[in-house]
Amino acid sequence: MSGPRPVLIVDEDEALRATLSEQLALDGEFAPVAVADLAAAEAALAGGARFDAVLLDVRLPDGDGRAFCAELRRRGARMPVLMLTGAGEEAEVVQALDAGANDYIAKPFRLNELLARLRAQLRVFDNSDDAVFTIGPYLFRPAAKLLLEPTRNRRIRLTEKETAILKFLYRAGGRPVARQVLLNEVWGYSAAIATHTLETHIYRLRQKIEPDPTEARLLITEGGGYRLETQGDTG
Repeated sequence: MSGPRPVLIVDEDEALRATLSEQLALDGEFAPVAVADLAAAEAALAGGARFDAVLLDVRLPDGDGRAFCAELRRRGARMPVLMLTGAGEEAEVVQALDAGANDYIAKPFRLNELLARLRAQLRVFDNSDDAVFTIGPYLFRPAAKLLLEPTRNRRIRLTEKETAILKFLYRAGGRPVARQVLLNEVWGYSAAIATHTLETHIYRLRQKIEPDPTEARLLITEGGGYRLETQGDTG
């Protein structure tokens, strides 16, 4: 099972923040971080913190959420941004989308609808050319089947299965994933694939991404399966 996806909630309404945080974290699908204003949002995003999506109120105590969204886009942030608007007037909706928001939802809203639209935007993003994830010294672009190592100006081409393995392990949030779970996820539940097929792919991946494939520091064998050390320094 994949790990919870970090979501930043920016809304001045304390009760709404609490409700959204509780509901998003309920099934372990998301790991919400809730803040009340743009200054706190900036602090949460500082230092390259990863958020897979942002739920952003239009009107905040210290500024306009639309302007903040536009600034995120200017900085190169590509994660889905869903604007939470106080009204559904056409002009306000257009301004939010023009600022770079992926979607909007007017208050008061049904939580199930918000969750459905959030998941829909994440599915689109995960399969887009904009999706970029950090794995050790690499930038991982699943849509391009590519790992980039900026410090060495190196590009590593991946196969479709290698890409799927890395993507699923990344989503596990550093937790080990059993071999059979990984086989089912990458090859399908109905596929009659032996574990040595997975082990072969893991071996080839290590040859590509590990400085010393005999002492894995990124793609680690653990708990009857494998885990991905996304933040580790491979030296």
